[in-house]
Amino acid sequence: MVLRQTFLFFISMAAALTGCAVSHLDTGWPERRPSGRDLTTYQAPRVPPGSDARHPKLDEPTGDITLRQALTHALMKNPELAAFAWEVRAGEARTLQAGLFPNPELEVETEGFGGDAKGFDVAETTIRLSQLIELGGKRSARTKVAALERNLAGWDYESKRLDVFTETTVAFIKLLAAQKQLALNADLAGLAEKFFDTVAAQVKAGKVSPVEEIKAQVVLSLARIEEEKAKRDLEAARNQLASMWGSTSVAFQAAKGELDAISRIPALDVLLTRLLKNPDLARWETELRQRRASLMLEKASRYPDVELGFGFKHANETDEKSFVLGASFPLPLFDKNQGGILEAQHNLTKAQAERLSEQVRITTALSGAYQTLAKAYSEATNLKKNILPLAKSAYEASRTGYAEGKFEYLEVLDSQQTLFDARGQYVKALAAYHQAVAEVERLIAEPLEAAGRASDSGDKEVEEKGESR
Repeated sequence: MVLRQTFLFFISMAAALTGCAVSHLDTGWPERRPSGRDLTTYQAPRVPPGSDARHPKLDEPTGDITLRQALTHALMKNPELAAFAWEVRAGEARTLQAGLFPNPELEVETEGFGGDAKGFDVAETTIRLSQLIELGGKRSARTKVAALERNLAGWDYESKRLDVFTETTVAFIKLLAAQKQLALNADLAGLAEKFFDTVAAQVKAGKVSPVEEIKAQVVLSLARIEEEKAKRDLEAARNQLASMWGSTSVAFQAAKGELDAISRIPALDVLLTRLLKNPDLARWETELRQRRASLMLEKASRYPDVELGFGFKHANETDEKSFVLGASFPLPLFDKNQGGILEAQHNLTKAQAERLSEQVRITTALSGAYQTLAKAYSEATNLKKNILPLAKSAYEASRTGYAEGKFEYLEVLDSQQTLFDARGQYVKALAAYHQAVAEVERLIAEPLEAAGRASDSGDKEVEEKGESR
């Protein structure tokens, strides 16, 4: 009876100790950057798959698709982004585990029975409950390290979210450009066919040489080849966009948007001041805190843990009862975790160098993307205002003059090729401009228009202060 009561007492103590080990599970999702902040983005639920978790579902887009629709589907269904989201949840679970107390141990020992002894009549039974007591703040330091690692996973998730946002935008732009290029090649093939008919009629009437009909046929064949190539490029662009939300087949018909809309770009100095919003840079503050926390954990490991034990001993032969109390801990004579502390110090110094390296890399990337953007903006503006009107005027004049017998066939062909080369170059310049905008926005983690408005408001404030003086 006494043995049973004692056993139940120790079980109750163990339950009480473990009940104190429940820690609060904070979230590891960082604040979203301005780019795509208003779009619904996938976040892994707390309940793992296979249970009652409800995952939001989106039907495959059909018909014409806008950029916002493409971004919504990509941010909700991109499989790589989902993997990063689950890593945040895994980090939350590791934080929970790191904060738990070590389990107590219950030991039951019976000695002095069997052999020449009379069964269990002379046996002694000891029931002991022991608990490992972590010293030096190990549990608190371990929990802090795990929580910061969880926050780093959140920053990685945010970086991936912006990557998906940018890659989807670029894929959408490429699709718009491919659609325009196909329309351009179709127009060129149609004009080549009409011109071939005109030349054929003139050859039949004996006005021009049959050689010109052959040349027109060659031009028409080449135009049709380019049209077929544009169709294949368009299909590849459609598949690339659909892959951003994990689809292996395309259900939508076409991308709906305008490439012609371009606007003035802010100065590079303005954009450089906004680099701190980039999550690839912002994460390093958390990274350094995590390395410092790891160093504190290694320093805490210098202190040995103590194991305390308390028990009850009962001798069956004499019915004597007594308590047992014990403690054990290692003597830190040789291993004081010198290597672990030194490694953590080196890792902290390494992180500081890596932070500087990342800052240089992103600054350089922004400068390069800005130069590409400025070049594309200048090229697109010049083509639209100057080159395209002149090329179109020259082509129309040569075509009219050829019908009236004033120009040779080669002159018409040359002006036609010049016009469509200029149109194709304009499409490429527009695509390059919008892709560069997307790359710059990825680096500053906000829309370029917002940075421009902030720059304009800042300049206006400076001017107003100057006037007031």
